Amino acid sequence: MSTQFIEYPKCTTCKKAKKWMEEQGVEFADRHIAEQAPTEQELRGWWQASGLPLKRFFNTCGMKYRELNLAAKLPEMSDDEQLQLLASDGMLVKRPLLVTADGSVIPGFKAEAWSSALGK
Repeated sequence: MSTQFIEYPKCTTCKKAKKWMEEQGVEFADRHIAEQAPTEQELRGWWQASGLPLKRFFNTCGMKYRELNLAAKLPEMSDDEQLQLLASDGMLVKRPLLVTADGSVIPGFKAEAWSSALGK
């Protein structure tokens, strides 16, 4: 599996992360999160591989998150319900999302964390 860069092309953080990856010479497969939303199975695997709380996979700044009042609803939802919700709409997923060839998964862009995960 090659490194995956899962993004929403209009997102400024995604643009910044993509430019950073290109400057670092990272080869990656690009995936438009709204056109090709992650499946529940992919999300479950990425969440488990990341070791992060599931809430970190939600785009808490997004309009959809606010429209659905998820800040109040998520604490009452099971992990399975949260994963189903994430899989229902790619715009709910935190982006950009880095999935490295060796299985590291990082939601959101922080150059230091990405550099470490990519061995740069």
